[in-house]
Amino acid sequence: MTALRKILDGIYLGAGALAALCLVAILALIVAQMVARWTGAVFPGAASYAGYAMAGASFFAFANALNRGAHIRVSILLNSLAKGPKRLLEIWCFGLAAAIAWYFTYYAYWFVYWSWKFSEVSQDQDATLLWIPQSVMVIGGAILAIALTDNLLYVIFKGEHRITRDLVDESFGE
Repeated sequence: MTALRKILDGIYLGAGALAALCLVAILALIVAQMVARWTGAVFPGAASYAGYAMAGASFFAFANALNRGAHIRVSILLNSLAKGPKRLLEIWCFGLAAAIAWYFTYYAYWFVYWSWKFSEVSQDQDATLLWIPQSVMVIGGAILAIALTDNLLYVIFKGEHRITRDLVDESFGE
């Protein structure tokens, strides 16, 4: 079981690292577009590529952000409950969230499949095959669904979730 735990944590961390690389790619694209404008050159599709990188940054970051407590989680009700009802509510929340994430991933897969099947391309100057940037939705959604299912099973069998809060990240106003 510890090997599976290491693999899952590695997937979540790797997805977070990919999200960070997507943010760096956005910066590089913006700088390249600025340099192109200053020199009078044209960088066709830069805005589209930055948009694809933004989608990648978002979807790859979901699972890592969940496990680090960066998602918005209203815990006022959870903190006011006794241990038993709190566990049941967490099971319900993680179960519903996991079901929605798996539902999204399933339909995102078919969305990408049909984009690939019909060879859809971007309407912008880049004319990118759309299944390539859309695949990020499926991969990121699947990793989030796995993370939610992981937390659901952890709550069911251990009685608590795996979400950690980094107190350094919290503001002093909380």
